[in-house]
Amino acid sequence: MCGLVGIKPTLGLVSRRGIVPLAHSQDTAGPIARSVADAALLLSIMSAPDPADPASVAVGHRFEADYTRFLDPAGLKGARLGIARRFFADNAPLDRFLNECVALLKSAGAEIIDPADLPMHGAWVDAENEVLAYEFKADLNAYLARMPSSIAVHNLEDLIRFNEAHAAQELDLFDQELLKKAQAKGTLEEPAYQQARAQCLSATRTNGIDAVLAAHRLDAVVTLTQGPAWLIDPVNGDLDTGGCSSPPAIAGYPHITVPAGQYRGLPIGLSFFASAFSEGVLIKLASGFEHVAPSRPRPSLGSA
Repeated sequence: MCGLVGIKPTLGLVSRRGIVPLAHSQDTAGPIARSVADAALLLSIMSAPDPADPASVAVGHRFEADYTRFLDPAGLKGARLGIARRFFADNAPLDRFLNECVALLKSAGAEIIDPADLPMHGAWVDAENEVLAYEFKADLNAYLARMPSSIAVHNLEDLIRFNEAHAAQELDLFDQELLKKAQAKGTLEEPAYQQARAQCLSATRTNGIDAVLAAHRLDAVVTLTQGPAWLIDPVNGDLDTGGCSSPPAIAGYPHITVPAGQYRGLPIGLSFFASAFSEGVLIKLASGFEHVAPSRPRPSLGSA
């Protein structure tokens, strides 16, 4: 939405220690930068083992010392790319924008399989919401429990009470429905959580990204990252224009977005995602696309 390159790495490549949690099965920091080269350099610095993070321990020896070695202005030549159409199939202007991106990919030598949609497209939505509620409660409680005694909030229940006690400041424009939903959940040992997490992994890994990559022998799945940014509306709330970030995030797989041009003056990104630890391949593809993509215009808002 800001016309920048972003890399969400495989879960565990960047330590989550010290980050205020949302959900441990999806949480990861990653670089946001002006170019693919800058993002790759930042990822090289940020990525390192951390014995205090179980996801980092699980990575083992699959850390890369230098992700910039994958940069390649001809990185799209010969690549097999699958176009995930369903994310924006019902939005004609964005579908046309995606067509323009596909034409650029072809012009740079990529072999295009279109469509190449995730077999269980959308099947993760309800299950993910369930997982997020459970994990948010468990992870935030663990984080807040480490806060010093001078801080009044030490768990989610405390946080809800704090907001209610300071409603004029904290709840002026919105309520805390999601906090209350999470607080009503039990532990991560409950069958409801376990079943929801299993459904998430089936829809996004086994019968999702892994399945479509194998079926078409793809190097990556490609689609628009998100629709254009929406106006802030404190009356009606957000108007989400759709996006593809959920499947790779739920799966814990890497995802890179590259500026692809503008729609009515607002930036649109093109996403590349694939299986775990495919950062090198994605950086190669992204740098190849960056080489042929429209140049990023200077922002027109504000004074020069």
